[in-house]
Amino acid sequence: MTKIYIIRHCAASGQEPGAELTETGMAQAVELSGFLSELGIERIVSSPYTRAVQSIAPLAEALAVEIETDERLKERILSSGNLTDWFERLKSTFDDHDLVLEGGESSRQALDRISQVAGELEKSGQTAAIVTHGNIMALLLSRYVEGFGFEGWRALSNPDVFVLTDAPDGKSGERLWNEDSR
Repeated sequence: MTKIYIIRHCAASGQEPGAELTETGMAQAVELSGFLSELGIERIVSSPYTRAVQSIAPLAEALAVEIETDERLKERILSSGNLTDWFERLKSTFDDHDLVLEGGESSRQALDRISQVAGELEKSGQTAAIVTHGNIMALLLSRYVEGFGFEGWRALSNPDVFVLTDAPDGKSGERLWNEDSR
């Protein structure tokens, strides 16, 4: 049974690709490293966005594992325009996976690219970590967790951790990170 840990980045200073972790986010990254360090992670693949790489850097250093970056793990672009009703528009893309807003990417397109990464890691047989962003993470979780969608996305925290398993009896996902127990 292959295990993939999917991790949402820690608290960041913004949404742009170069946004760094906040002071709180840096402390979360250290806590995250301690939480993940005993799980047998052999490979780390991250979004190239600064906040994602910074979130996993303490673990990579502790495990002496290189952080591989993959463009397919970057956050989904909802639209190139400034949407005043972005929240409602985002919800509509969870309801209609083929809906594409101006300059954006459909849920199906984003799900396909992150699923490619997960599929490649499943075939590798290694215990791996994927570090990414909330929207695209929620789309991947919809393949592993029954009924996971817009409300699941809303419930994600920064950081957040799920373990995805691909066993002979089917795919499953389980949340491991619980802010209340931290």
